[in-house]
Amino acid sequence: MLRILLATAFLAASAAADAETIEDKASLCNGCHGSNGVPEDKSIPIIWGQNEGYLYLQFKDFQSGARKDDRMTPIAQYLAKEDALPLAEYFSSKRWPNTGTPSASKADTDIAITLNKAVVCTSCHGEHYQGYSAVAHLADQQHDYLIKAMIDFRNRTRANNPGMSDLMNTATPEQLAAMAAYLAGY
Repeated sequence: MLRILLATAFLAASAAADAETIEDKASLCNGCHGSNGVPEDKSIPIIWGQNEGYLYLQFKDFQSGARKDDRMTPIAQYLAKEDALPLAEYFSSKRWPNTGTPSASKADTDIAITLNKAVVCTSCHGEHYQGYSAVAHLADQQHDYLIKAMIDFRNRTRANNPGMSDLMNTATPEQLAAMAAYLAGY
């Protein structure tokens, strides 16, 4: 399976390197991130409407190896470094898609609100979890991606933001699950 993923990533990266316009290069992202902005694989993040600075920094982290993913790293490393900002601009200019995710249960909402008071997620991600500039938009993000990202920070397997790792280690796995449900349906 890993060979198939790597071969697919290599082919997409090769096609991306040959693409002429940013729109052409961005269209290659649709296979994973969705042609309507909502990825079919719920462990893949929504990037349409994501904050430009955040997208740019994540793209650069994938290119440098500071952030790793079996699917994304090879693609990012094959694209030209000068494409990072135009791709971030392109995707940030798209409208955030409506995922239709239902609101979290009252129990999960209560746990998430309590966790936010302790960790103060809103101090960086904003009152409505929309982020800004170089901080991620979390509201209505894919649930599976959110929980994976939080656990990866907690386990320090996602090492491109040590402060997030420290914060995620102050929460229990149950609190993280509730926060993911809350944010996905926010």
